Amino acid sequence: MSAMTIGEAWPDFGSAFTVAELDRMPDDGHRYELLDGALVVSPRPTTVHQVVATRLASALERDCPEDLCVVAEPAVQLDDCTEFDPDLVVVPLNEVGDAKFTAPPLLLIEIRSPSTALFDLNRKKAVYQRFGVPSYWIVNPDPRPELTVFELRDASYVTELTSTQPVTVTRPFPVTIDPARLTRGLRR
Repeated sequence: MSAMTIGEAWPDFGSAFTVAELDRMPDDGHRYELLDGALVVSPRPTTVHQVVATRLASALERDCPEDLCVVAEPAVQLDDCTEFDPDLVVVPLNEVGDAKFTAPPLLLIEIRSPSTALFDLNRKKAVYQRFGVPSYWIVNPDPRPELTVFELRDASYVTELTSTQPVTVTRPFPVTIDPARLTRGLRR
């Protein structure tokens, strides 16, 4: 794969973007994702966002069973015209190896930022629900750290919990998460 300019990667006028075209987008400091053939461009995450993701990954990794794996910022391809780069996923260890995950992760996590909050809570949530992701978490680091857990029940997400306090969840494995600890000491 060679680097291209955005103009070279852009599909013909009137055509939907495909994952193949997304794969040719340049690494220019933006995050490129696809939703039903529409290109979604957002700025790279802040360092606060990255620290929260790293701390959460560490907390998950401590209790993660040996047959599962925590992966940061993977590409998750939902179909030929939809691909996202969630902040964290938990997948079976035997699915690690290819450039992208094409099966629903057991857990998918987005760290909320002001520029993506509505997108994460609405559009992405609906797509992850349709894709069959069993557990979807949104961590809001500002102004008061909060964890919201959605669980798939009868093909629809239900809000399992929203908390600013330490909580223990059981899916995809038992783990205790303290939202305040994820941002402790950080300037926000």
